[in-house]
Amino acid sequence: MRSRMAAFIATGLAAAAVLVCVGATPARAGSEVNIYSYRQPFLVQPLFDAFTGETGIKVNVIYAEGLIERMVQEGANSPADVLLTVDIGSLATAVEQGVSQPLHSDVINASIPATYRDPAGHWFGLTMRARVVYASKERVDRDAITYEELADPKWRGRICTRSGQHDYNIALIASMIARHAEAGAREWLAGVKDNLAHKPAGNDRAQIRSIFAGECDISLGNTYYMALMRTNDKEPEQKDWAAAVNILMPNAEDRGTHVNISGMVLARHAPHRDSAVVLMEWLAGAEAQRIYAEVNHEYPLRPGVPVSGMVASFGELRADDLGLADIAGLRARASEMVDEVGFDDGPSS
Repeated sequence: MRSRMAAFIATGLAAAAVLVCVGATPARAGSEVNIYSYRQPFLVQPLFDAFTGETGIKVNVIYAEGLIERMVQEGANSPADVLLTVDIGSLATAVEQGVSQPLHSDVINASIPATYRDPAGHWFGLTMRARVVYASKERVDRDAITYEELADPKWRGRICTRSGQHDYNIALIASMIARHAEAGAREWLAGVKDNLAHKPAGNDRAQIRSIFAGECDISLGNTYYMALMRTNDKEPEQKDWAAAVNILMPNAEDRGTHVNISGMVLARHAPHRDSAVVLMEWLAGAEAQRIYAEVNHEYPLRPGVPVSGMVASFGELRADDLGLADIAGLRARASEMVDEVGFDDGPSS
């Protein structure tokens, strides 16, 4: 156990990551759990504090990028017990790279709907975000839209977005393949490209800034970015950007709005498997779901847990019921399609 903990600490230092709650000597076997997290400390540390207070199990966390690749390199010597990540693409990659193990938990399965967990038990969703349309309050006078409509020439020169190859857009494009088959999705993506105001660039917050600046009228973005900007006291200009934009829930009147998830994976070589399962089941519980959703402005996946006041202000979400496992299986084709239509080259004229 000591060698694994030493490897865990060394890994964190090499990555210049943040390591929290690590004692000099491990407690008795099973009384701690090691987490590799793509999620930022302020989003998940309140959860870990509550978990330790309730169970007495110490939580050791490394926050960094490239953690799946690191787990591959570490192999059987990996100290990771649980991987927390931010997107169905990353969850699927963990499975593809062989760093997960299946878990059958009646507790988790009763808490998280089947749409948001792997049928084989390799990953489980924790919270959900919607891929919505940000729309200028000044220049877009409407309260409904569809993804399909984004390819309509009436939006020519009025759309901005981040790279088509970003995981968030790849998942959306994959959902369009699932809904409209390859030919229909490709035609749609080419139409959206023709309607771009400029080459895709920046993150979701940058798209809101572009709308505020008059560079475009609508964009694609995740719901929680709007919440983070509305509450950003450190950069108050972001509050001004967000105040100029409405959220439209695409396809709210038919199949529902595309959603993605943050989620968790039981590591293949988890040295503290029992503690890891306790943590994972706790994260699927009502109190953890409430804390997590409140802190990161996302939607809890456990039925009956209310959304935060900020998230409620976005309007009612009718989520697309397309299984995320189906979307995960179409990611590679979606990425190829982005290149085929030259989406990231921007509009042709």
